[in-house]
Amino acid sequence: MKVLVTGASGLVGTALGSALARAGHTVCRLVRPESAASEGPKEGFAVAWNPATGELGGAGVGADAVVNLAGASIAGGRWTAGRKALLRSSRVDTTRALVGALAKMNARPSVLVSASAIGIYGNRSDETLTEESNAGIDFLAGLAQEWEAEARKAEALGIRVVLARFGIILAREGGALPKMMLPFKFGAGGKLSSGLQWMSWVSLEDVVGILRLAIENASLRGAVNVVAPQPLQNAEFTYLLAKAMHRPALFPAPAFALRLALGEMADALLLSSQRVAPRALEKVGYRFLHADLNSALTAVLAKS
Repeated sequence: MKVLVTGASGLVGTALGSALARAGHTVCRLVRPESAASEGPKEGFAVAWNPATGELGGAGVGADAVVNLAGASIAGGRWTAGRKALLRSSRVDTTRALVGALAKMNARPSVLVSASAIGIYGNRSDETLTEESNAGIDFLAGLAQEWEAEARKAEALGIRVVLARFGIILAREGGALPKMMLPFKFGAGGKLSSGLQWMSWVSLEDVVGILRLAIENASLRGAVNVVAPQPLQNAEFTYLLAKAMHRPALFPAPAFALRLALGEMADALLLSSQRVAPRALEKVGYRFLHADLNSALTAVLAKS
């Protein structure tokens, strides 16, 4: 199988590319021409790609599947007006250009798996959220809705579309976990604010497994919550993280301090509550490698 991947140099893209290559698939990394020369050794080969124009190199022709993981880091900087514009363009505009490029192909891929996020649900307290739940009303919710709307346009081209709504991805190599671990390493970790907010997480290994399932299983389409089946409230999550690291969890971070340091991003990423269930995955019988947090943390922390 020939698979095109945007965002192939990121945490998820790197892990997925390696897994697909090991399974014997051909991985085509869509890269901007100016970025190709600076890339280190990676699985598969590079295909020139210009998101500004939608121009796609000829090597991308004949792909069986496309995985769209492009997007600037949500936690990569304080949410100024300029940063918000970058977050939007790197997701919405890039996805629009990608679907436009697919429309020009004579032989189109059978499936587009496009990244999204559980941030689409907004801050929902103790409500259990499924793929059928309504979207929220904050910045991240609006961004995710626009992002998904552009990906769904590929359905009109006869392409099956899967919207992978990622939860908090746990990995030693990057993402949120190393940042969460840092204060605990110095014995200064603890819950965030009240600790009552729900955290819906998933291991990187399961993310890769779910993306491969989305590519291969024709019955999977539309929104898919990419989260483990056991979300936890922040107080319990931080307790288990501290325990796995053999560190105390004695110093809660007050909401006002988080807002002072991070602004609007604190409410959206650290203080909002999203209790998300992977109903679509349960329906197709996906078996999680790490269904509980202890299992996930043991696997992640064993890597050094």
